[in-house]
Amino acid sequence: MTDTLQLTVQHPRPGLAIAVVAGDVDTRTADTLRHEASGIIEQGHPHLVLDLSQVGFCDSAGLSALIGLWHAAQAVGGSLRLAAVPDRLMRMLVLTGVDAVLPVHATAAEAVATMTAGQSTSAGVPGCPTHVSTDAGAGEPAGGEHMARDGAQTPSSNPS
Repeated sequence: MTDTLQLTVQHPRPGLAIAVVAGDVDTRTADTLRHEASGIIEQGHPHLVLDLSQVGFCDSAGLSALIGLWHAAQAVGGSLRLAAVPDRLMRMLVLTGVDAVLPVHATAAEAVATMTAGQSTSAGVPGCPTHVSTDAGAGEPAGGEHMARDGAQTPSSNPS
């Protein structure tokens, strides 16, 4: 397990964000995931895809964070979808029944396609830039990407 959790965020269209989560989602990092992803939702991206392809481990605290994020998205009329869920986490989702409320997709692109097909493009406020906080307090406008980190400050590549 590591103490580092990284989120790399992309904004493919207004109201929608894709966050690639890298690292372990456990008791040490679950609050970081919840805080950073909730910030994305609150800042004008109520529809969120979490790409979990780079998650090595997820415990019950991580599962709780995912459920909390689903509630946060629902509270603002948005949605949460999971993509590229590792096998071990998928088993946990199935065993707990969470897979019945959190849609799971093979890829982030597939999740985005199903979200786009099922909703209008009026989510968010067109023309208004949104900012996502990083641990340094800086932000970037919608359409860009940023990285939020917990722990070590080493750069990583963005797998697209």
